[in-house]
Amino acid sequence: MENLRSPQAGDDALLEPEPPPARGRLSLGPDPCDGCSRRRERVRLRRVRTRLTLAAALYLLFMVGELVGGYIANSLAVMTDALHMLTDLSAIVLTLLALWLSSKSPTRRFTFGFHRLEVLSAMVSVLLVYILMGFLLYEAVQRTLHTNYDINGDIMIVTAAVGVAVNLIMGLLLNQSGRHAHSHTPPPSSPGGAAPGEHKPGQDSLAVRAAFVHALGDLVQSVGVLIAAYIIRFKPEYKIADPICTYVFSLLMAFTTFRIIWDTVVIILEGVPSHLNVDRIKEALMKIEDVYSVEDLNIWSLTSGKSTAIVHMQLIPGSASKWEEVQSRAKHLLLNTFGLYKCTIQLQSYRPDSGRTCASCQGSSP
Repeated sequence: MENLRSPQAGDDALLEPEPPPARGRLSLGPDPCDGCSRRRERVRLRRVRTRLTLAAALYLLFMVGELVGGYIANSLAVMTDALHMLTDLSAIVLTLLALWLSSKSPTRRFTFGFHRLEVLSAMVSVLLVYILMGFLLYEAVQRTLHTNYDINGDIMIVTAAVGVAVNLIMGLLLNQSGRHAHSHTPPPSSPGGAAPGEHKPGQDSLAVRAAFVHALGDLVQSVGVLIAAYIIRFKPEYKIADPICTYVFSLLMAFTTFRIIWDTVVIILEGVPSHLNVDRIKEALMKIEDVYSVEDLNIWSLTSGKSTAIVHMQLIPGSASKWEEVQSRAKHLLLNTFGLYKCTIQLQSYRPDSGRTCASCQGSSP
C-alpha cells in the first residue's frame, strides 16, 4: 500500500532543493508550472512570516525587561543592548509589512509588484542602527569624560545573562527562516558566479538577512555586556568597561551592516546580482543550437533572490522557423539552470553590422 503524505509534508517537499544537473550539460526537462512556483513561494513566505512574528514577540518582551534592568543597574551597556533590540524590533515589523505587501499582485501602475518594499525596509533598518549608534557613542563619550556614576553589577549580570540566552534563540530562529530555500555561499569551484549546469537559486531575503545580522550583533553585544558586568561586579574601579562596550559594539555594527548596504545599493542601481556571472550566462546561451549571437543581456534584481533578465539574441540564417524551440531552451536555461525569477527573450534573424547605420547617420558622415 502506498504511503499517503500529509499536506504539510507536501509543502515541505516543495522547499527541498532540486539536485543540480551535471556540470557542462544544460538540463532541458519540463519547466515547473506556475502553480507549483506560486505554491513554493507561499510556503516559503509563510515560514518566514511565522518566524519573524515569533522573533518580534520575543524581542518586545525582553526589550522591556532589559530597559527596566538597565535603568535600575544604571548601565549604559545594558541600555545599549535594549535600544538596539528596539531597532531590531522596528526592522522586523517593517520586514513583515514588506513581505505582506510584496505578495500583492502587480497593478497597472506597479507592474513589477511591490518587491522592492523589502529593500526599503532593509534600508530603514540599517538607518535606525546608525542613528542609534550615534546617540550611544555620544553617551559613552560623556561617561568616559565624567566618571561620577555607579553601576549595580549584580543586576547587570542577571540582565546580560538572560540577554545571551534570548539572542541565541533569536539567531537560530532567524537563521532557519531561509535555510530551505536559499544558499548564501557560491560553490568553491565557481567563485563569483554560477556555472552552466548549476542551480543557483539566489540569496536569502535581504530583509531577513538584515534581521539575522542584527540578531548576531545583539548576541555578541550581550556576551560583551556579560563580560563587562563580571568585571564591574568584582572590580568596581573598572567601570569604564561599560562605555568601552558601546565603542566596540558600534564598530561591530558598522562592519556587519556594510554588506547589507552594498547589496541594497546594487539592487537600487539595478546591478547584476553577485551570485550571477553575465559572461557565463552568455556562454551558456551561445551553446543553444541555432543561436548565432547574444546581442544584449541585461540582468538586475527586483529584490534579493528575484533576479530578472532581458535577452536579445540573433538566430543563424535560415533557422527562423525554429524560434519557438530556441526561446523555450533559453527560457529554461535562465529560469531553471541559473535560477532567475523572470526573463524576457527577444529573437531575430542574423543581420550584418554594415546594415545597421541609419540614413541620417550616413548623410552626416564627412
